[in-house]
Amino acid sequence: MSASQQQPGAGAVRAPASKVGLYAETSHAALRLSFATTDDDLARAIASHAGERVQRALDAIPRRRYVKQATPIERLDNLSALLGGAEMFVKRDDLLPLAGGGSKTRKLEYLVQAAIDAGADTLVTCGAVQSNHCRLTASAAARERLGCHLILEERVAGSYDPAAGGNNYTFGLLGATTAVVPAGGVPEEEARAMATLRAAGKRPFWIAGGGSTELGSLGYARAALEVVAHAREHGPFDAIVLCSGSGGTHAGMLAGLRAAGDRTPVVGISTRAAAPAQAAKILALARDTVSKLGLGGAGAGAVVGERDVVVLDEFVGPGYSLPTAEMAEAIELFAREESIFLDPVYTGS
Repeated sequence: MSASQQQPGAGAVRAPASKVGLYAETSHAALRLSFATTDDDLARAIASHAGERVQRALDAIPRRRYVKQATPIERLDNLSALLGGAEMFVKRDDLLPLAGGGSKTRKLEYLVQAAIDAGADTLVTCGAVQSNHCRLTASAAARERLGCHLILEERVAGSYDPAAGGNNYTFGLLGATTAVVPAGGVPEEEARAMATLRAAGKRPFWIAGGGSTELGSLGYARAALEVVAHAREHGPFDAIVLCSGSGGTHAGMLAGLRAAGDRTPVVGISTRAAAPAQAAKILALARDTVSKLGLGGAGAGAVVGERDVVVLDEFVGPGYSLPTAEMAEAIELFAREESIFLDPVYTGS
C-alpha cells in the first residue's frame, strides 16, 4: 500500500428506525436521574453519566496530544444511494495527524508518552513490510526527536522490495533504521535489536505490533466517545464496522462504547486470523482495556461479554495482504464515489 492509501476509521450503518441500547453499572446514576420524566430522558441521562466516567478515566492517563480534535463522521451520500438500503457513514481517521494519518496515531499518543516517561531515547516496533503502524511510529519518533528501529516481517514470502515506494520509502525519509525478517522472526529480532541498542548506550522502548496493548487501545476507547457524542446529537447507529488485525482498534472501540453505556454492535473484519482465534484475542484485549481504565467494577467481563465480540473472517481471501477482486472493487468504488482512498490490506477488505 502507498503512503497515500491510509485507513479511515470505523464505518457505520444506520437505518431510519434505530433503537438506543443501554448499559448502566453504577448506582450513583440514580442521584442524577431522579428528575428524568420519560424513558428517553432516563436513557440519555444514564448514557451521559457513563460517558463522563469514561472521559475522566481516560483523562487521568498521560498521553501525547497529537489528536487536537475529533475526526469527522461523514455520511457517504453517493455510496448509500448507489448500494441502496442502509445509510453509510465513515469516521475519517485517515485525517489524523503524524505523517500520512491513519488509525495508529491514537494508540501512539499513549505509547509514546509511556516511552518518554520511561526515559527512552529510541522506539522499537514491528509490522509488515508496508506497515502503516511502522510509518506512524517513525513519524512520532521524528516529532519527538527520538531514534526509531523498525522490524519488518515478510509475512508473504518474496514480498519485500528494498526499493519499493509507499510506506517503505517513508521509513528512511523519517530517519528510521530497519531490519527485515521472515514470517515468525519478530521475537528473535526484537531481542537482538533491544540488546544491541542497549550495548550501544541507548535506552530503547518496545512497542508491540500495531500498538495493540491495553495502553494503546485506550486511543480507540477515546475515539468511541467521539462516536457516542455524534450519536447523541445526530441519532444512533445500527452497527459499527471496522478492521480487526492486531486488535487495538477493535478492542478499544468496543471497550469504550460498552463502558460508556453504548450497546451498538461492533463488527470486526479480520484481515488475517480465523474468526474464533481473533474473537478470543479481541475479548481479552477489550477486557484488559476496561481494566486499564479502572471501570470494571465487579469485573471487566461485566462490561464486555463474549456476545459483544463479532468477527467476520470471510474477507481475508487467500491470505494476509493478498489482493482479491472484491477488495479492488471496494477501493475503486470509494475513490470514484466518495473521493476517499482505502488501503488494500485493511479498509479495502
